[in-house]
Parts: sequence; structure tokens; C-alpha cells
Amino acid sequence: MRIALGQINTTVGDLSGNVDRMIEVARRAAARGAEVTVFPELAVTGYPPRDLVEKQSFIDRSEEQLERLAQATADLQAAIICGYVGRSQLTAGKRATNSAAVLAGGRILFRQHKLLLPTYDVFDEARYFVPAEQQSVFTLGETPLALVICEDAWNDKQFWERPLYCRDPVEELVQQGARLLISINASPYHMGKRELRREVFANVARRFCIPMVYVNQVGGNDSLVFDGSSFALNETLVMATCASFREDLVLVDTQSGVGGQHANFREEDEAVYEALVLGTRDYLHKCGFRSVLLGLSGGIDSSLTAAIAVDAAGRESVVGVAMPGPYSSEASLTDARALAANLGIRFEVVPITGIYENFLAVLDPLFQGLPRDVTEENLQARLRGSTLMSLSNKWGALVLTTGNKSELAVGYCTLYGDMCGGLAVISDVPKTLVYRLARIANRRHAGAIPESVFEKAPSAELRPDQKDTDSLPPYELLDQVLRAYVEDSQGPDEIAEALGLPASFVGGIINKVDRNEYKRQQAPPGLKVTTKAFGIGRRFPIAQRYSE
Repeated sequence: MRIALGQINTTVGDLSGNVDRMIEVARRAAARGAEVTVFPELAVTGYPPRDLVEKQSFIDRSEEQLERLAQATADLQAAIICGYVGRSQLTAGKRATNSAAVLAGGRILFRQHKLLLPTYDVFDEARYFVPAEQQSVFTLGETPLALVICEDAWNDKQFWERPLYCRDPVEELVQQGARLLISINASPYHMGKRELRREVFANVARRFCIPMVYVNQVGGNDSLVFDGSSFALNETLVMATCASFREDLVLVDTQSGVGGQHANFREEDEAVYEALVLGTRDYLHKCGFRSVLLGLSGGIDSSLTAAIAVDAAGRESVVGVAMPGPYSSEASLTDARALAANLGIRFEVVPITGIYENFLAVLDPLFQGLPRDVTEENLQARLRGSTLMSLSNKWGALVLTTGNKSELAVGYCTLYGDMCGGLAVISDVPKTLVYRLARIANRRHAGAIPESVFEKAPSAELRPDQKDTDSLPPYELLDQVLRAYVEDSQGPDEIAEALGLPASFVGGIINKVDRNEYKRQQAPPGLKVTTKAFGIGRRFPIAQRYSE
């Protein structure tokens, strides 16, 4: 069977636009000889639709748009497989199903409902959908087909040491006689995810000795970035691959094993950089913004964020604002100016020293007898945040925050200060990774980030001669502990033993993480690129007394 992998970028809630896109791609695929074009999970509605599914009108429109897709492609000599939000026929429970449909000749020939509904990390599908009780094989042409939706193909009991579910939908469908597996997906990116997918599905193909086609969504939706990276394989070889982080259309002949092979990013750091660009670009476009602005401090974080912004929005749509204060070094302003010039973006300087001094003059009578402390440091950060938000209001530009994951984890950031903004581009990027990504940015932008930015010690420059290491451990150590605790869910004793660090050192970092949950829950959405990001996939109470 000649199958087209229709890797498309959908927008949540733009049902008519998503269907228009599928019609256009399906026609191109049919013109190239495809017998069936496969689109991602919930392609009609976009993924994840979240609480939109609780609107009856949303379910109704999804069904209506599925019918429109069938009718608009009735003349094609090719079938279409796509995901949609379906209407449950049960009289109790949730009203919606996460479903797939086979369309041909203007009709809906077959519907399959998702059986395994994930409820971990960023997924919460049991909140919205009723699971299938049973699934069936569908014969397309002369091929008995196992049509599964994302999680349904991830519970191979021979792959996982401890499967999450008792049932294996793929095994059940193969036992019913399926000879081809088609999996439609909305699988978000994180580091290592692309390799893991290949391993999981290669194991499935070998176990059942059947070819399989995996089609994934691409694009950014809020905090999630979908990499695409769709593929087709059999028990011995990868037959076809789609590109990562862009729309693609690739054909594969499952009988001959011949298909298109489009290159992906082999280096994971390159993939992370591309994910951040895609996530930023789609957040802007899908939210209706045309331009962005950010504070340029002359540091590595804001330099990386500026480079990503240029790749996402274009240099003509990016404004960098330097806001020197009483403790800012001249070198930092020089580096910020050089970066802006090298990237070709607009650069403005808004000094905050005068505003800061006036503010203190008003507050000092209330501060009488109290020493200078973090209050005055935070005031500078908040004046910068107010400046950027004022420019945002006036210009209609989205403010990008520049804080990294290491800082956010331990609360080394200021509420209503450097945390002000609409999108936290690198909030899931540890500081050590920031430096590696900045090198990638320099390869793409001809060394736009000055070398002095890499060489100087990180500093918030909120008091004389301040360095990050005054308050934090070296980032090389900090990031190892944070990864073990936040991403791998290890306890302090386990971490201390594995890393050869004092238990008190590890415990101090963990306490900082736990105490600063209140800050993170007030932060703007950030782009997820690690296995566990702060945000919708990590849910801890703020008012609580449990301690590691």
C-alpha cells in the first residue's frame, strides 16, 4: 500500500483551518499516487484542546468538520485517516471520545476510539474522553489494518519493565488479523524522545512482524512543541522518515519498503534549539502577535533568547531593550549593544537609575532603620519588568522573558520583575545547556554573541560586584542535582550518593526548589524541551509541609 505521511501543523480550535490544510495536503498526496493519506491525532481540532472538549459546541463542530473533510475529498482516489474529537454514544460518563476515522468516497467508513488515555506528565485525557472498550481491525483495500491512537501503541509489555496499563491494543488487533499498523499521534518533544519512539515502534514491528506507519503532529501549542519526526518501518528497516520541526509530506510503499527519507537533526542540542525556535514562532503566530521585545542585559540568557527570537520572528520584528541600573557594568551595555548590532535588531536604552533613586526616596521613610537587602535588588528587577510591560502595551509586542530553568528551579528570579512577560522561551533550559545552545546560535548567526558574554561570570548586577555564585552553587553542580530531583524524581540521599556530594548540599538545593513553587505557578508559559518541565506537567501544591 502506498501511504502518505501527512505531517501537519494544526492550531487548537481552528477546526475549519485545520480541515482546509488536510484537504490541500490530501490532494497533493493523491496526485503523487498515495492510496491513503494519514494525518495526526486530533488533527481536526488541534492538540491538546484541553477544556474546549467540555463545550458541547466544540464536539459538534468537530463532527461537522469531519463530515466536511469527507465530502470535500470525495473525488480523490485515495482514503484519508485522521484524528478528531468524537461524540460518545454512551449515556453516562464523558461526552467525548479521542477518535480516528477512515474517510473515502465522501463517507466515513470506519471510526476507532482511543483505548488508553494517558494521565501523566502533560497529559490529562481521562479528564475529557471516555475510553474505548474494544477496538476492531479495518480492512482497507485488501489489507487488514490496525488503526491506533498514540498511547495505544506505547504499552508493549516486552519493551517496558513495568507497563502502565493491563491491555495492549496492538497485540489485541494483531490477534484479530491485522497485517499493517497505522499509529496517529500528538507526541510532544523532549530531549531523547525521538530516539525513544523509534526504539518503541521498532520493537513493535519486530515483535509482530508487521510494517507500521507512525504519523506525528508538528508545531507549537502553548508550552508544548511537537517535533513531527514521523516515520514508517518494518521488522528490518526504516522505510521512510519525515523532517523534524517542520511540516512534511512523505510517501512510503509498505510492500516494497521504499519511501522518502528526509533528514532530521542528529545532534540533540541542535534539535533543542530548533524546538525553541518553532515553539516561539508558533506561539507568536497562533496568539496573533507580530513582534517581540526583550530585555538585553549583556548576559548569556538574554543573548540566546534574542537569537531564538530572530530565528522565530525575523530580525525586523525583534526589539532589544537595555535597562542599565546603578550596578550595571559598562561592559554589559557594550555587549548588549554589540549583540543587537550583530543580529540586526532594533536596540533601545532605557536607564532605570533615576527611577530607582526616586522610588527609594519615596520608600525610605518606611524602610527607616532597616538595612539594604534583597528588597532593593528586587526593586531594580521590577522596574525593568514594568518598563518592558509598558513598551509591550504601547507597541503591542510580546515580551519574552529570559530566565533559565536553573534559576527558576531555585527561585533565583523576581516575581513581577525578570519574570514579567508573555512567553518564557528558555525556562526549561538548564544553565549549562544555555551555553551550548548559545554556541549553536553563534554558528547560525556568524558569531553574533560576543565572546566576552561566554567568558564573564554570570551576574544579575543588582549590587556591587555581584556574582550568581554568591547565592548559588556552580551551575555545573546545580544542574546535576536539579536534573536528578526534578526530572528523574530521585530523593536527596540517592542523589548525594550518586553524585558524591554532601547530603546537606543536596538538601539545601532541594529545599530551594520546594520553597519556590509559588513563583513558578505565577510564571508565564515556557517551552518544554526536557522530560519534566515546570508547568502543566509538574503539579505540586504551594501550601504544603512535606519535605524531602
